[in-house]
Amino acid sequence: MSLDDDAVQARAQGWRTLAALHARIEDRLERALQKAHGLSVSEYTVLDVLNRQDGFHLRMNQLSNAVVLSQSATTRLVTRLEDRGLLSRYLCPTDRRGIYTEVTGKGHELLALARPTHDEVLAASLEEAAGAPELKPLVEALAKL
Repeated sequence: MSLDDDAVQARAQGWRTLAALHARIEDRLERALQKAHGLSVSEYTVLDVLNRQDGFHLRMNQLSNAVVLSQSATTRLVTRLEDRGLLSRYLCPTDRRGIYTEVTGKGHELLALARPTHDEVLAASLEEAAGAPELKPLVEALAKL
């Protein structure tokens, strides 16, 4: 195996390890958020991202970039959350082509209830993952961020 092959193999292994850590954590978050609050990880993420914005709103294209979903998937997700009364959409007052999405009062309340669940499960999942030798370097890198 050449040096280039070794580098390619190391990157591939690193990617697989990162994907495994992500899948492990996301699965635990999904189960906990669904059970306790009726939220998926994606729904929680949308509420959280919007809640952290100054003014609590974003344009739909900004939201899709922030939550790393396609625009069509983001639109479907926002529609589901809007149907539940957790988000609302409105036209940008200065650019009628722009649509903003913002968290409603009900959405803020649910997010406040769900955040401790999310944070506890994330912390526990990372702590458990740190016990696996192949995942420990990634967990340590995350702790430094």
